Amino acid sequence: MCGFAGFISVEAGNLKDNLMNMIQTLAHRGPDDQDIWLEAGVGLAHRRLSILDLSPDGRQPMLSPSGRYVIVYNGEVYNFKDIRSQLAGIAWRGHSDTEVILAAIETWGLEAALQKFIGMFAFALWDKHTQTMHLVRDRLGIKPLYYGWSGKTFLFGSELKALAAWPKFKESINRNALALYLTHNYVPAPYSIYDNIYKLPQGHLISIRADDINPQPKAYWSAQNVIAFNGSSEEAMEQLEFLLKDSIRLRMISDVPLGAFLSGGIDSSTVVALMQSMSSNPVRTFSIGFNEEGYNEAKDAKEVARHLQTEHTEYYVTANEAMQVIPKLSTIYDEPFAASSQIPMYLVSQLAKQDVTVALSGDGGDELFAGYNRYIWANKIWKKSHRTPRYLRQVIAAMIKSLPPHAWDRFFKLFAFKHALPTDKVYKIANVLGSKTDNDVYRNLVSHWDDVESVVLGVKEENLNNNLIADQIPNFTERMMFLDLMTYLPDEVLVKVDRATMATGLEARVPLLDHRVVEFAWQLPLSFKLKDGQGKYLLRQILYKYVPKQLIERPKMGFSVPIDKWLRDSLRDWAEELLNPERLKAEGFFNESVIQKKWIEHVSGKRNWHNQLWGILMFQAWYSGRTR
Repeated sequence: MCGFAGFISVEAGNLKDNLMNMIQTLAHRGPDDQDIWLEAGVGLAHRRLSILDLSPDGRQPMLSPSGRYVIVYNGEVYNFKDIRSQLAGIAWRGHSDTEVILAAIETWGLEAALQKFIGMFAFALWDKHTQTMHLVRDRLGIKPLYYGWSGKTFLFGSELKALAAWPKFKESINRNALALYLTHNYVPAPYSIYDNIYKLPQGHLISIRADDINPQPKAYWSAQNVIAFNGSSEEAMEQLEFLLKDSIRLRMISDVPLGAFLSGGIDSSTVVALMQSMSSNPVRTFSIGFNEEGYNEAKDAKEVARHLQTEHTEYYVTANEAMQVIPKLSTIYDEPFAASSQIPMYLVSQLAKQDVTVALSGDGGDELFAGYNRYIWANKIWKKSHRTPRYLRQVIAAMIKSLPPHAWDRFFKLFAFKHALPTDKVYKIANVLGSKTDNDVYRNLVSHWDDVESVVLGVKEENLNNNLIADQIPNFTERMMFLDLMTYLPDEVLVKVDRATMATGLEARVPLLDHRVVEFAWQLPLSFKLKDGQGKYLLRQILYKYVPKQLIERPKMGFSVPIDKWLRDSLRDWAEELLNPERLKAEGFFNESVIQKKWIEHVSGKRNWHNQLWGILMFQAWYSGRTR
């Protein structure tokens, strides 16, 4: 796994030093090697974490044999050996997948070659013949890629900090992107936190020449372009297990030590179980635990590991150790990012890196196989309530929000919930009740602030990007799953995994997001995923072949830490400094009175606003930590 950066520039200056400054910011992504290529105002730079072909023959930037193409590349094309066997007459220099990518593009053309690649990748490809830079991001957005203009220079790189290192880069905050960030607790593609800088969306490529000031991304893949599956659930399970095994087999190819994250949940347990079934040696597995009640999955992971006979490593993290990660977050996530699970993700990556360089992860199962609880309860509430006049539903929603937590039990009984929900989920339910349409239900479910206009100064909500509608998918639950696959997964889940692992010099691989698995999952009827009020039906049936049901079946637990409690005690002084009303007013981004009201209510225990406040705090920490 690696990092890269580059530019096309017609400006004068010391381009070599500028390129070196850009790539130095990505040293954590590639601690093993570094090189640059510079020619006639075009620069490419690369930092390398050596995984395959550890020799100099795998070094980048790499030129194609003809000299036409130059590439810098971050990721893995797992089926490169198969592609290599299809390419006749090539005088191979080494055995890296980078060399195969170049040969495939030179032989078949860029878009035709992309259709053959199985893997995760982002790369920049310079075509000397056409004087065109092609930027490409993998189908699911596993690997990151930023781009945009700074004056007359077109910049791109694996992380935003590489672009910000350009000497004339203007760190002008995009207020609409800031509002979207507060809505989601991440900045959704195609935006970045800066004006004129963008994320390349998943499954897209963009081609740019020096005289093209407005290049437009082009999609080369979509999960929707599939044909419905017509077989039985037993046939589907057999085919899914075959695809998963092949996906995992490909991702177990490595020239360095390899292991897996294990939480004890459905997704990671399935990945580890199938890994162990194909391995002659115990698979190395890693999990972290917390002593706080309701946040500890380590004991469940340990039981699964014991049954599968993996070589398991666990570490119980103290609250103090977890909080020591917080000052690092604004550097690790180099634009505002506020998923509290970013903390344990970094800690488990740090743990795994002590023994391995590659770790397989179970991310993606929730979006593909209806694993999130909201797919069940949101649909249930909307079906029961949407025929009630909206004004009455809004009154009920307002009443729910005004009630103290102990009065919510009646509400749970009304909608047949088996267990009480956390207070933040109760507010989500209230917002569902007040929704106008099912699309509004989804937006309310994924939004942290009810009225972002009242928080971020100088924005109008109608001007914000409204890319969360997929009306071509008639079933509401499947629509939510698809939207999560296209937004929440690449912009929150995969960002969290990529940045945390890269910050520790670890490569994460996500076999559930092999595009063949994704396409097959999207072919399946919802009844194969969601059955008897429980998600991941087919995945569970596969897992039960390897792990007893009683080790798996338990309430779903998020991979998180007790931020709500910490903000009231250990983190209170830190938070109050960042949320100081005078400071907020001077910086001019937020309505300080709205934030202060939320803070006072949270600290007093009257309400739990940690999701909303954590977004503000992560922006404040990031903004204050910038070098310019």
